[in-house]
Amino acid sequence: MTAPPTDDAAAAGRAPRGRMTAPPTDDAAHLPYTPPVRLVMAPDHLDLWLVRGPEPEALAGLLAAPELSARERERAAGFRRPRDAALYAAAHLALRRVLGGYLRVAPTDVPFVREPCPGCGGPHGRPALAHDGPPLHFSLGHSHGLALFAVAATVLGVDVQRVPGAATVGYVGRMLHPDERAELTARRPPPRHVFGQLWARKEAYLKALGTGLSRGTALDYVGADPTHRPPGWTFIDIPCGPEHQAAVALRGEWPARIRTRWLGAGAARTDHESKSGE
Repeated sequence: MTAPPTDDAAAAGRAPRGRMTAPPTDDAAHLPYTPPVRLVMAPDHLDLWLVRGPEPEALAGLLAAPELSARERERAAGFRRPRDAALYAAAHLALRRVLGGYLRVAPTDVPFVREPCPGCGGPHGRPALAHDGPPLHFSLGHSHGLALFAVAATVLGVDVQRVPGAATVGYVGRMLHPDERAELTARRPPPRHVFGQLWARKEAYLKALGTGLSRGTALDYVGADPTHRPPGWTFIDIPCGPEHQAAVALRGEWPARIRTRWLGAGAARTDHESKSGE
């Protein structure tokens, strides 16, 4: 199991802020990462955006998108596999376009910053937005052909993982909270999907705290019993297909509305909306 994906767009430079402009005309169908609706965030809502990874051949077109920063292009170029690089670029392009839609600014003008690290106070904590309007928070994760980012008016973290193999379950399972380990060892062999969902909750929570895996993974319980999870936080398991598992850790109560949308090449732009209690 690897460390959670970092939101490197948060450290990127940006052009002077300006008016929201239409995204540049895409020269191919592999750049459909523009939100299809007017975006408004209510205080008790949660919006989830899923991005299906493009084919490796799309990488050149993605890197040519003018919205991406030099830092984002550099990070994408650092991936060994073109497929992973294309997913990274697509996820960050979609994130910029979607956040620009909420903030009514151009994607290049999304005001990314880093909050102070809770551990050392350095400028590498949770990615955030520096703007004067109502609170708007986001979190991004991507793994093996799928990216997920969430947007809400309260602090949150997301994680998406490919369903782990048995070897990963055995190795990483030793790093869990004692009660989480007990839950897994009570079932032989430990179900991969049960472990994967638990780990997605854990990484989502650590990202919401702003610590990532620098905070010990055995400190906090996010297992099967919701009453024993960290107080003041809501954990939501996100269905995202048979090969991945995902979760959101949200400060506060269960949202009154959760809306899920897909973006990206080959992914239908469908909405799914659920309300509290459904």
